[in-house]
Amino acid sequence: MAYRTAEIVEKLRAWKVIPVIALDNPEMILPLADCLAEHGLPVVEITFRSSAAEQAIRLLKQQRPAIFVAAGTVLNPEQVIQAKNAGADCVVTPGFNPKIVELCQRLSFPIIPGVNNPMAIEAALEMGIHAVKFFPAEASGGVAMIKALLGPYPMLQIMPTGGIHLQNICDYLAIPNVVACGGSWFVEKQLIQQQNWQEIGRLTQAVMAQINNEKGRSFL
Repeated sequence: MAYRTAEIVEKLRAWKVIPVIALDNPEMILPLADCLAEHGLPVVEITFRSSAAEQAIRLLKQQRPAIFVAAGTVLNPEQVIQAKNAGADCVVTPGFNPKIVELCQRLSFPIIPGVNNPMAIEAALEMGIHAVKFFPAEASGGVAMIKALLGPYPMLQIMPTGGIHLQNICDYLAIPNVVACGGSWFVEKQLIQQQNWQEIGRLTQAVMAQINNEKGRSFL
């Protein structure tokens, strides 16, 4: 089904954490997605960091249509077309590229672009975008930077990604404007290559327990 960005934001709020995945073998996506869904995460961000991304997205949407699939690390219009044709539900980019945003808007293809400074934020707002990825989160100032940016830009809905881990994810989620965090520490490439679904399941269970135990915190 086709989602509106507002619907995606609500889904992100419910999940709180988005597995950010890099694959070499597209066939690994099915057992990986099954493992994540079994532990409460029917969502993946499949990054275009390898040639397997397009095939993995297509395979997952064909075989597991209920899984929400974001196409991540999209860097050019060609990858937008590949992601859409493969069946991705939205695009996530590391930076703000007006050409990519314009294409997604023309295709009615939801996009969450990356920002980490006022200039990029204002470029996003100018194009009607309020849901953004804050990347690279920790290297860009982390929680303190997000709080500072929310002073002049309280309308943002933010998905921090980059440097997020079990020990700091709840600090991000305590900020009301943070809808979810992207993370890869529980879906590391080596674990996927080893087909170590048991360990991925254990790590996923740990992060779900952490975020659900601390969901009542607030930085205010």
